[in-house]
Amino acid sequence: MNTQADSSISTGTRLRDAIENEIVSGALLPGTRLDETVLAERYGVSRTPIREALMQLANSGLVEIRPRRGAIVAEVGLDRLVEMFEVMGELEGMAGRLAARRITAADIAALDEALEACRHAAAATDHDGYYYENERFHFALYNASHNGFLIEQCMAMNRRLKPYRRLQLRVRNRLGTSLAEHEGIVAALKAQDTDAAERLARGHVVIQGERFSDLIATIGKVGFAAA
Repeated sequence: MNTQADSSISTGTRLRDAIENEIVSGALLPGTRLDETVLAERYGVSRTPIREALMQLANSGLVEIRPRRGAIVAEVGLDRLVEMFEVMGELEGMAGRLAARRITAADIAALDEALEACRHAAAATDHDGYYYENERFHFALYNASHNGFLIEQCMAMNRRLKPYRRLQLRVRNRLGTSLAEHEGIVAALKAQDTDAAERLARGHVVIQGERFSDLIATIGKVGFAAA
């Protein structure tokens, strides 16, 4: 992760990323109890940032907070995961279409800045750095739609899919492909080509064909349910 991104990331968020990696890599299987004291000792922190990290993971659906049992690793079905990506694709496509119609000079500047940061991270093969700059790019796209309700829905679904979008970036050649897709989206937005912006933004998110196979292979050891 690059230093610039590091300085703006809270301890809780870093811990979330570390625990998130353990879950999606299969080191922590579904049903595993996440004891705050044990995790605090493992990471050398107090229980407060651990609690913050677990709450963030609960918001993304990776962790369940249960009465009297505390936090446990959630079980996510593959069918459910694909459905969420389908919805995210439609939301991003809508954001792309509206942004192409409503984009301002300030929106373009924000997208260009995020795109350049993505280029630097991709060139350095910095998966974590790209993950955060990619998130910034998508937030800039949502904001360019100038539809408050849509922005809220995109942000909420983005939070749910954070771990899996992050995991996708570790698939072979995905950084370069993702960057090229970003460049295509920005070109369509600048040209105010609504159809292309919608199609490219949707396709950038939806997992199908080879991308679906790659994602399934990557998470195959994590213990996901078939449905």
